[in-house]
Amino acid sequence: MTVYFVQAFIYLIAAVIAVPLAKKLGLGSVLGYLIAGVIIGPMTGLVGKETVTIQHFAEFGVVMMLFLVGLELEPKMLWQMRHRLLGLGGLQVSLTTGAITLIAMFFGLPWQTALAIGLIFSLSSTAIVLQTFNEKGLTKTQGGQNAFSVLLMQDIAVIPMLAFLPMLALPEIAEAAASVKEATEHHEELSLVAGLPNWAYALAILSSIVGVIVIGHYLSRPLFQYVASSHLREIFVATALVLVVGIAALMSLVGLSPALGTFLAGVVLANSEFKHELESNIEPFKGLLLGLFFITVGAGINFTILADNIVAIVGLTLLVMLIKAAILWLLAIIFKIKNSDRWLFALSLAQAGEFGFVLLSFTIQQHVIELQMAAILQLVVALSMFLTPVLFILFDKVILPRYQQFSNEQEFDEIEDRGSVLIAGAGRFGQIVNRLLVANGFNTILLDLEATQIDNMRKINIKSYFGDATRPELLHTAGIDEAMMFVIAIDNKESSVELTKHLKHSHPDLKVLARAFDKGHSYQLREAGADYTINETYYSALELGSEVMRQSGLHPFFVEHKKSVFEKVEQDASDDLYEKWSKTEEEQYGTDYQQLFIRLEEMIKAEMGRDRLDKHSDSERGWTPPPKGYTKKL
Repeated sequence: MTVYFVQAFIYLIAAVIAVPLAKKLGLGSVLGYLIAGVIIGPMTGLVGKETVTIQHFAEFGVVMMLFLVGLELEPKMLWQMRHRLLGLGGLQVSLTTGAITLIAMFFGLPWQTALAIGLIFSLSSTAIVLQTFNEKGLTKTQGGQNAFSVLLMQDIAVIPMLAFLPMLALPEIAEAAASVKEATEHHEELSLVAGLPNWAYALAILSSIVGVIVIGHYLSRPLFQYVASSHLREIFVATALVLVVGIAALMSLVGLSPALGTFLAGVVLANSEFKHELESNIEPFKGLLLGLFFITVGAGINFTILADNIVAIVGLTLLVMLIKAAILWLLAIIFKIKNSDRWLFALSLAQAGEFGFVLLSFTIQQHVIELQMAAILQLVVALSMFLTPVLFILFDKVILPRYQQFSNEQEFDEIEDRGSVLIAGAGRFGQIVNRLLVANGFNTILLDLEATQIDNMRKINIKSYFGDATRPELLHTAGIDEAMMFVIAIDNKESSVELTKHLKHSHPDLKVLARAFDKGHSYQLREAGADYTINETYYSALELGSEVMRQSGLHPFFVEHKKSVFEKVEQDASDDLYEKWSKTEEEQYGTDYQQLFIRLEEMIKAEMGRDRLDKHSDSERGWTPPPKGYTKKL
């Protein structure tokens, strides 16, 4: 028992030290886990052969990850992905397998072994890619979505691969099975389909898949309702784990991929009302197990074999990644994946995957690949996974900025229209302002300095122009001399203040209305001459707070009254607060400002406690009684 405690401590402390450090250096958590594994394994020898056993256990993190991915995909969405799944994913697996098989045969390997290697290297790392996409917010990009389709197709393709590989067995390798037997006899697994005829095997697989769908669709809801009624969180967590572990076990017993089985279960449960609770319960286990898996990959690198075959292993790794990236690049062109998304698609899937370890182990058992060659190929798989975070860094630091720079270096649009209202900034704030004004007949000119953002606007038929709002000639062609108002909604605090100064200096009669990030930015804009400023989150926060009061059972009219009182007290005090802020140059949020703010909070509390009927309110003069029966709609 003491040994397990010590080993657990070593794995955890390595992760705790290495991963935050890697994140801080911009390397990503995956590379942090891999480095942690290398340090505690080959470099210091703190962990040893148990990493192989732990890796088999940690692979369950991949299974959980596919379950969570399935929860995010409704069956309808999966059906919509069928073309990319079969077309993009199917072609990637086929072309990569074919190319690597031919190269392996060129080096003199039997076609059976060459084909097995091609199949193994056609698979990419679902764990690394999806984890990195989530961390970097790339999941919703075109490159990310297409990469996900390919990964999903690869996970599905593992099933026929497992069925096909035994047919590639070589007699000469089988003769060496005696030496392998000792290594493989410890990995014999239970099976419900061993020795069954083909028709019975197919029936068992079909029954298992149908069983997962039926149980997930019809029985999971009453089960979770029953468990939830106990109000014991730990039992709900246990039930979620029972579901995932049970399906994975069933799939393994019938020879299917546990990851694919849990993915299918996730899709079936995607519409369940318990979806989010399942996600929150499974997520911590998935994260820990995936981290453990990456640590074992790093710890499992055999530096002796690596040193003896360094040229061959590095060369093979680079060759495999180059071939895969080239094929993915070609497919990206065929399927019209453009710009930086094409690079993301090609680079993110260029590595071999965790299923490569599984298939290599399987090919040894089935006498398809020799043990010594498999050891080298395992290092190629591990090294390619180790290099993947570097490719993501290359994409982030080199490729993506170049595309953004190239996109922004194009010539500014020629503005032919003239608007009565000019809006600088086509982000989420400027878009809403523009839509409201256009819908009410205003003639607007929407400007933004990001060409990509303008392209996105034009795709949804919103007229907008690529241009720098601080350039006088551009503002002139946009009609600044005749414009009534100028709305500043750009995402840069300093630039918005400078633009306000410029506009009020060159066009003093122009009304400037500006979006502020916070109270301090609002004061800076007022000081620069803005006629009206608004904190971007103020009214949404006010509305959400009111909704909380309504949801807690307070009468809607009472809530509306309290909201208006709160807003009025704040508005009345805003000039005094600004005056305190502007008069103190050295410490703008100094003692005087703080005391004034404290008095403001006391005033708000006092007004909130006042009975609305104890005095006449001019603001409610136009109030009319609600229609009869309105309470039934509440």
